[in-house]
Amino acid sequence: MSEHRSAVGAFAALLIATLAPSVASAQELKTALDERTKANAESVASQGRIDKISDDTEALLIDYRATTKQIDSLNIYNTQMRELVAAQEAELASLQEQIDRVELVGRAVAPLMLKMIASLEKFVDLDVPFLLKERTERVGELRKIVNRSDVTDSEKYRRIMEAYQIENEFGRTIEAYRATIDNTGADRTVDFLRIGRIALVYMTLDGQEVGAWNQENLDWMELDSSYINPIKQGLRVARKQAAPELIRVPLPAAIAAGGQS
Repeated sequence: MSEHRSAVGAFAALLIATLAPSVASAQELKTALDERTKANAESVASQGRIDKISDDTEALLIDYRATTKQIDSLNIYNTQMRELVAAQEAELASLQEQIDRVELVGRAVAPLMLKMIASLEKFVDLDVPFLLKERTERVGELRKIVNRSDVTDSEKYRRIMEAYQIENEFGRTIEAYRATIDNTGADRTVDFLRIGRIALVYMTLDGQEVGAWNQENLDWMELDSSYINPIKQGLRVARKQAAPELIRVPLPAAIAAGGQS
């Protein structure tokens, strides 16, 4: 019996001696595996950090390239702007020089324009008195305009020349208009016929009286009845109610000699 226990004890000791290295190897393997797993995790984490750094570096590189491109564009733009500013400064200098010349010319032109208006006013006063109100008001408007600071000298001069042109046109046109006349001490409405500046005649609305302006005497004179039909026909021609034709009118020389042409 004691021998049997001895044999069992010996077997158990042998079994423990046999299993001990296996248990130690398993523990070492587990430790190695844990270390490998840890190392792998650290490698994954490191790779993640590397990948992030790579991505960040790539993003920074893209930003750098974009910024560099933007800087190049800005440099080109700034160069263009400098050239534009230089051109504008040169243009401003030229404009200022022109303004200075205009002001100088304006100071010289102003007296000339005043003289032209005065001459025109005197001309209207001495001329045959047709459309006298209209022409006098035109001269008055010129006197107002020439003293206005909000009207340029060029516009003032244009208006003056326009008035001169209108007066010039009167010398080669025929016109009929209705207005009042005072040659009997009372205003009467009559039809006027103007033939250039050669003749200014009138006919009463009833067609029974005709007269003409005598520039030599600066007064109206009544014409004989032989002028009624010619003046009536002249009024129709001026109003484009009849074709142009030769008409008989009193001329200044004839009036001075005997009152008829």
